[in-house]
Order: sequence, then C-alpha cells, then structure tokens
Amino acid sequence: MAKSKKILLIAALLLIIIASLVIYLFPRVERLLSALKQSGQGLSLNSAVEQIDDEYIEEYNPKSQKKFDVLHYNILIELFPEDKLINGNVTLKILLNDHEADKLELNFYDNLKIDKLLLDGKEVQFERTETSLIIPFNQTAGDTFLVNVIYEGQPKNLGFGSFNFDEVNKGYMIYTLNEPVFASTWYPCVDLPDDKAYADIYITNDSNYTSLSNGKLVGVKKIGTKKQFHWRTFYPISTYLITVYSALYKTFSDSYVTEKNDTINLFYYATEEKLEDARRDFSNHKNYIKTLSELFGEYPFVREKYGIAEFGWKIGAMENQTITGIGTKFITGRKFFQDMMIHEFAHSWWGNAVGPKTWKDIWLNEGFATYSEALYWEKEAGVDALKTTLTAKDGRFVRGTLYNPVNQLFSRLVYNKGAWVLHMLRKEVGDENFFNILRNYYQTFKYKNASTEDFKNICERISKRNLKQFFDQWIYKGEGYIEAEYYWSTTNTNGNYITEISINQLQNGYDIYKFPIDIKLIYENDNKYEEREFYINNKHEKLMITTKEKPVDIILDPNNWLIADFELNADNK
Repeated sequence: MAKSKKILLIAALLLIIIASLVIYLFPRVERLLSALKQSGQGLSLNSAVEQIDDEYIEEYNPKSQKKFDVLHYNILIELFPEDKLINGNVTLKILLNDHEADKLELNFYDNLKIDKLLLDGKEVQFERTETSLIIPFNQTAGDTFLVNVIYEGQPKNLGFGSFNFDEVNKGYMIYTLNEPVFASTWYPCVDLPDDKAYADIYITNDSNYTSLSNGKLVGVKKIGTKKQFHWRTFYPISTYLITVYSALYKTFSDSYVTEKNDTINLFYYATEEKLEDARRDFSNHKNYIKTLSELFGEYPFVREKYGIAEFGWKIGAMENQTITGIGTKFITGRKFFQDMMIHEFAHSWWGNAVGPKTWKDIWLNEGFATYSEALYWEKEAGVDALKTTLTAKDGRFVRGTLYNPVNQLFSRLVYNKGAWVLHMLRKEVGDENFFNILRNYYQTFKYKNASTEDFKNICERISKRNLKQFFDQWIYKGEGYIEAEYYWSTTNTNGNYITEISINQLQNGYDIYKFPIDIKLIYENDNKYEEREFYINNKHEKLMITTKEKPVDIILDPNNWLIADFELNADNK
C-alpha cells in the first residue's frame, strides 16, 4: 500500500512538472513557431514577384510621372462575382508640377476596356500600352485637373493576387492585394509608393455582402438589389495600400481610448465558419495598440479605424492601410500567429504612415515591422522574449544588399536582416538614442515618405555620430554577415591574468565589419563571470584583457547583438 502511494505521489509530481513546463514553454514555442513561419513566408512570397527589378520599375513608372501629383482618387467599383467582372468609374484629381509636361502616363492594364475617358469633363483621345494609359494634354504648371476613366472587364490577377474572386462555401470572397506594383490591374493610378493621395472608395455588390476598404465608413445605401459601401480616407494613402474586400462577413468590434482621450474604433470581419476563432485570435489588439504606441508614438489613423478582414490569401497577411487582410488558414482560434498580427499592425507606423520613398527602401517597411515583433515581446515579457523572437529570424543573408535588394523585395534578406540591422543599430547608438530615433523618424515623416538616407540622417542627428560605416556595411554595400574565427590564451603576470583574444574576419560579403562587441569571461571560482565591451575596427583584431581571476572560458557576443558566426579556432579547443 505504501509503495502504491509512493508511485502515485511520484506520478503526480511528474504531472505537475510537465504541466509547469508546458505553461512556461508554450508561449515561447508558439512565438518561435509563428516567427519561423513568418520568416519562411519571405521565401515563398518573393517567388511571386521576382520579375520586379530596377528595369521593370523603370519601364512601369516612367520619369514623366514625377511631374504630377495625384491629390485624390474617387473610386467606384461594382462587382459581378459570378462572371468575375468589374465595372469601374474612377476620377483622379491631379496637380501638375512641371510646365513642360505634354502628356500624362497613368498605370492601367490594357485588358480592361475603357468606355469613356474625360479630361476636365471633356472626352479626349488616349493611347495604351500593356500597363499604361497615355493622355496627351496642354495644361499650365500649378493647375489641378480631373481625369475620369469609365471602364469594365475582368482584372488580371498578378503578383500575390492583385484581384481575386474566390468561391467559398456559401458565395464569393473578393479581395485585392496590390503590393508592390499591381494596383493598376483594377484601377487607373500613378502607382508610385511616394505619390500618396486621399481617397473615396465606393464598392457595390449584392446586398447580402459586406464590402470593406480603407479609412472610415461614411455611408451605405441600397441600389436595387445591391448595396454600396462608401469608405473615405482622412489621411493620405499609397496606391498599393488601397484595397477592396467583399464577402459574407460576420463582424464584431471593440474600441481603445488613447492617453489623449481619443477613441480608436476596432472592427473585425470573418466568415461565419471562422467567427469564433477570429474572436479569440484578434482579442489582443488593444494590447498591441497600447504597447506599440508607447514604443513609437500614437497610432497614426485615429480618425479612421483599425480593422482586420479574413481573406483567401494562402501565404500570409497584408497590411492594407487601416484594414489588414489575414489569410483564412492563419485564423486558428489558438493565437498561433500573434507575431503575424503584431507585424501587420506595426505596419500602421512603418509602411503606412511612414511610407517608403521607393521600392529600393522596402526594408524600412518590412525590417521595421519584423523588429517590432521582437520589441513588442520584449516590452511584454522581457529581454529573453526579444532574443527568442530574433533568434527565430536568423538566416544566412549571403546574397544582396538590404537597400535596393533588386528582385528580392520580399525575401528573408529584407524581413530578417532588416530586423537584425535595427537591433545592431540599437547596440551601436544605445537604447535611449535608438528609441528617440524611432519616435523622431515617425513624427518627422508621418503621412509622408522616407528614404534610407532620410532615416540615416535622423539617426546621425539624434545620436550625434557619423554612421556612414554602419549604413555602408549593413545596408548600402555589405552582403552577408560577420564570419570570424577567434583564439584566446591567458598568462599570469605579476599576480594578474592577461587574456589575449584574436578575432579574424573571414567573410566574403564585406571586407571589414566594424562593430561593438561584448565579451563574457567565465571564471573557475563559483561560476563567476563578467562582461567587457570593445569596438572592433580591424579585420584582424587583438584584444588584451587584464583580470584578477583566471578565465576558464570566453564567449563572444553573449547577448546576441550581432548577425555573426564566431568559431573558436580548432587549435584552441
């Protein structure tokens, strides 16, 4: 009997230990799995847009487009899901910046049939190429004018899926995904990320469908058997972020009151089958708002909303301004993809409010949003959570530079190396400077567009340091990461221990990386240790450390601040 009780007691203790481990490890494993999935997403994402390189962009966006500034889009889209057709009626209000301009080149795919084109209310002739609509005209610099295009047809589904009519259980799920240069598959535009404009978007579909877009819902009206939803942006938006969703959505909502006593309305949309899972998965967004606002500054679209809509994309999620799309399979009811939710919400600051000046600057979107995941978990759960999140995003960034990644716009290089570069910048300038940089960068370029050089200038002004070397080696010129071997030895001299450490850089991606490094010295007495910080300025560096105790081990970069592989020389092992 006593033996049975002892066995039962041991079994109970084992169950308690296992349960404790599950409670402790599950959130960390969950974040690790989510991060791994997100980092893997970069590889599969990039294959869909590998043709988008400098040559493609130069042809797609002729230099003449810089002579114009689109001020406003009035977009009316009527959906015919059964036939996979749309009717469009789009009016662009445009400012002419250059008196020498004699033609306007809009981006607009030629498979859509134009029924009528009006310039300031008068029907005019036009020319077309595969991706351009060319309108000759004679206007005076400083003038604004209206271009109205009435058209119809079946939009091409390019890139990640620029216009989709997905058949679902009880109907259709219609959605768009324009990034980077496919907005023109369904509406005429100047498809440059830095030509931000305001927009009114009207979506008409059968009356049992809910139709969503950017900004704030300002009206819904019945038109026969159909229903038209009118959305309006109160903040400027890039063309690639303008979106349409229309489905048999069920909805729920929430709100968040900011420190300034402003109310942010939160709206969530999911199909009936995913509604309860969505309630659980989306429930942390009030906390995301609180934490990221504390880190970066107030949520930038307070007058509009933040929303999430389920859509059919099988690869991941898309940060369309104020209405993120989350792929159906990522709504699980188990919060497995919190990092994805945080990443897309962080784009509200990095990508949407502060937009990229060109697609060469895409890391300012994706690297910043990826590092925001780590910053969120650091603030919520401590530095170990940050390390776990970042470690899952490591990778061998051998090919390509972070600035102008050519045809790797959505690769691990941009997402993961971008996050690590921000982490290393934080080490380089210190925490206080780093977070001041982020907040200042956001405030300076909010509702505008920034280049990598703009960000560098902010960094140098706040830190009062010349960061040319840092930006050259990690962003502009360097490919890959630090690869080095090291050797160390200790001698006893007059009662002190002198440890010599040799670090030899071996990488091919960049000749000499210069960086701060922590070195951990572990002593033989009572497992004591200490850390020293040094700055590496040479390809072959020798460091001398004097201590009272004898080190028994040396660890380089113990806190994982660097994208680096440090291998102990075989003769030193």
